[in-house]
Amino acid sequence: KTSIPNLLGFISNNTNIVTTTNEEVVKIGDANFYSSSYFYLTGHGNIRLTDEEIIILRDRLLNGAFLHADDNYGMDPSFRKVVLQMFPDKELIEIPPDHALFNIYYEFPNGLPKIHEHNNQRPQALGIFHNECIILLYTYESDLGDGWESLKVHNNPEDLRNQALKMGVNIVIYSLLH
Repeated sequence: KTSIPNLLGFISNNTNIVTTTNEEVVKIGDANFYSSSYFYLTGHGNIRLTDEEIIILRDRLLNGAFLHADDNYGMDPSFRKVVLQMFPDKELIEIPPDHALFNIYYEFPNGLPKIHEHNNQRPQALGIFHNECIILLYTYESDLGDGWESLKVHNNPEDLRNQALKMGVNIVIYSLLH
């Protein structure tokens, strides 16, 4: 289980968006994958997709789906390699703080918040754009998912948890509107 149920509850309680309280785990290419349009990927270590999965996910993203990948420390090199395979004609571009992603519902004038420290690097929101919209969001050195988890898991201060949850709301709303 991941931290998504906490984010879903926060969205439901703080916006007019109706959510379920349970995440749905999907495998690329399965029937329930095609009925989903918002995907969240996180983890430690290597991200590996087959050539077929890369093609399927790329097609899904180019046709209206949205992927949020949240580096939970250690997946950066392998994820960037997958992105390059998936979109050899596009590059991950840093999203500036004045982008709609950071003010679509909650205001983040400095861009992506830093929730959990790993390597003393600044947080970055990187995107793959298609038709001027973000279709793949990569949050790096931020660990939003840590802030979505129960306070007992990471013991993050309440203000950081709220920043993470509010940024999650912005990401979901952006994905729904674009």
